[in-house]
Amino acid sequence: MTDPSGFLRIPRRPVPARPVEERIGDWREVHAGQALLPLVSEQADRCMDCGIPFCHTGCPLGNLIPEWNAYAAHGDWRAAYERLHATDNFPEFTGRLCPAPCEDACVLTINAEPVTIRNVEQTIADEGLRRGYLTPRPPERRGGKAVAVIGSGPAGLAAAQQLTRAGHRVTVHERADRLGGLLRYGIPAFKMEKAHIDRRVEQMRAEGTTFLTGADIGGAVGAAGLRGRYDAVVVAVGAAERRELAVPGRALRGIHQAMEYLTFANRVREGDYAVPPVTAEGRHVVVVGGGDTGSDCIGTALRQGALSVVQLDINPEPGADRADSEPWPVYPKVYRISHAHEEVRGREGRDPRLFSRATLRFEGDAWGWVRALRLTAVEPTARRPLAGTAHVIPAGLVLLALGFCGPERAGGLREQLALDLDDHGNFARDSGFAATGGRAPGVFVAGDAGRGQSLVVWAIAEGRAVAAAVDRHLTGSTALPAVICAHDRPMTALGRLRYGDG
Repeated sequence: MTDPSGFLRIPRRPVPARPVEERIGDWREVHAGQALLPLVSEQADRCMDCGIPFCHTGCPLGNLIPEWNAYAAHGDWRAAYERLHATDNFPEFTGRLCPAPCEDACVLTINAEPVTIRNVEQTIADEGLRRGYLTPRPPERRGGKAVAVIGSGPAGLAAAQQLTRAGHRVTVHERADRLGGLLRYGIPAFKMEKAHIDRRVEQMRAEGTTFLTGADIGGAVGAAGLRGRYDAVVVAVGAAERRELAVPGRALRGIHQAMEYLTFANRVREGDYAVPPVTAEGRHVVVVGGGDTGSDCIGTALRQGALSVVQLDINPEPGADRADSEPWPVYPKVYRISHAHEEVRGREGRDPRLFSRATLRFEGDAWGWVRALRLTAVEPTARRPLAGTAHVIPAGLVLLALGFCGPERAGGLREQLALDLDDHGNFARDSGFAATGGRAPGVFVAGDAGRGQSLVVWAIAEGRAVAAAVDRHLTGSTALPAVICAHDRPMTALGRLRYGDG
């Protein structure tokens, strides 16, 4: 167990990021080389080993956090690595990308600062890799049913790995030229280097999973014919239908969707371009949208040499403390500083965000390029423009980071598989992840395609859960862990322990 008094005598100390002036000069991860084992072990020792670990309820995967905290505190990295993988197929992804709702659910958060759970998780994953613990785990017996997984994002990869380990013959179909989905092209390298994806794909290949790239299911490859060749199909195509901003001037050149911009930047890192087709170099950049994608655009623009960066958020500025309507252990909306915001502060001495702001229109020059953005302050609740607050800011590149509204409407996947849409524009499914639709027996939906835009940790949880549902559909029973129901909270850790490493 951890030190019973550790939380009383040890203050919270997150793993430090690299200095701002150093990291904005390259594309390496913000924390590259910063995992200090003695610091992480000490922080893990702050875990109270409380009788009811609410951190489980904050984690969609129900990670066994107190268990691997105890192992990390004592430097038993192999045991910590094994317990971490008992519930999470890809902890090196979640340790870097998840916003750690588990920390806000930590019991210490009631009147103190939580354990640095995400730092501990990433360190366990990285230390296990360094020590050679990441090895293939092929099934004892092969020759099960044939399963097609459409999409190679975190949900598709998790489903494929679980089903392969259950003995099925799994083929992952990815329409892009490389595997990983938004992990590959939507997440900047300074948040997660792509070697982590490549390493996991090689592990999965060694376990028996087959991967096909350039496979546009519903487009060049007919989805109905695919269904006829496989015993089950898992649709895990994400929620890539981008929200638009219908204001005057939207057609001006220099206004781009955030994912288009981030994809170009990532393709430069992959060697596809010498320079990105869309760049922030030498431009005043305005990011419209206050979420994580907007923050990723800020960090990318700084590394490309932007003159200035401003981020517009229509929501009011959150307070430093929880609101009464968001009591512990829920994940609260409080004032948070991302690494990209920290980088702007370090370079320009200001927070790049303007809260309670909305775009009125874009203004262009004689050649049709955007040159300015007219914005206004808005009321906190109704979001109506406030009279007398309109003003203009320079904008040589505008990036729309307004989120997503379900799977892409273009292409024939939905029509060819006869998939229904729910009230939110996602592919409809029942509580067992089976797609609803007159001609879709044996088709299952997982991840953002059915849940809507969400977190990487939810995608992996859904991938694991849909694998159990598919296995049960094909064989009549399953030993795979059914982590969640389609619309419910995770099951308790106690209910999951009997499944072992799944």
